[in-house]
Amino acid sequence: MVTEYEDTTGDCRSTLEGLREALGAALDPALLERALTHRSYAYENGGLPTNERLEFLGDSVLGLVVTDTLFHDHPDLPEGQLAKLRAAVVNMRALANVARSLDLGYYVRLGRGEEGTGGRDKSSILADTLEAVIGAVYLDRGLEEAGRLVHRLFDPVIARSAHLGAGLDWKTSLQELTAAELLGVPEYHVAESGPDHQKTFRATVRVGGQVFGSGEGRSKKEAEQQAAEAAWTTIRERSTRAVEAVADAATDPGPDEDAELE
Repeated sequence: MVTEYEDTTGDCRSTLEGLREALGAALDPALLERALTHRSYAYENGGLPTNERLEFLGDSVLGLVVTDTLFHDHPDLPEGQLAKLRAAVVNMRALANVARSLDLGYYVRLGRGEEGTGGRDKSSILADTLEAVIGAVYLDRGLEEAGRLVHRLFDPVIARSAHLGAGLDWKTSLQELTAAELLGVPEYHVAESGPDHQKTFRATVRVGGQVFGSGEGRSKKEAEQQAAEAAWTTIRERSTRAVEAVADAATDPGPDEDAELE
């Protein structure tokens, strides 16, 4: 489906007003356009500047703000645990979900080929575009304004990460859960796509021959962790429902005996 924004090849700044309001930043429209310009669109439109340099910058800004927050929020945690907390916040899946909350996929400028393959909802494109937008805010408004944006978008994610506990290592947690449920050992399959400088990895995890989760990431490790988290959630929810069903059956008084006699 072609939207008003997608169909605009000239000055499309007026259509970005909703995004600027969602970001809460009076960002230079030309810079915001560049942050939204995927390389596929740039290639098909005469070699326009892409958002990749801004993505590089935004990745560092996001990492700095999140790291600083975790460092001060958890003064007793060792470096290794802080790194795991940061990885739970700054990963492709988390970034893509935040991007979806902003409806960023609607605004991103894609080439026809990428558009045709569902690029507007690809986690890798959404995550990269969000980092580019953060980079643009930093470049135009400075670190303080960029930090405010990161906090507004990611503080809920940071808060959830503090309660993950052992779940920070999802592969270990999944293996412990499947062992407790007598389901067998998780098996991972990873496929990669994209150019060498910007590969995307997609992992699936099977337990007992059944696929329980999938994940996507910029590295094999990240993709496997995302798949393990999805599988852990699925199996845990299934187990919880089974326990609740047994409990309900145990408390069910059954058919009324007097009614049966009648």
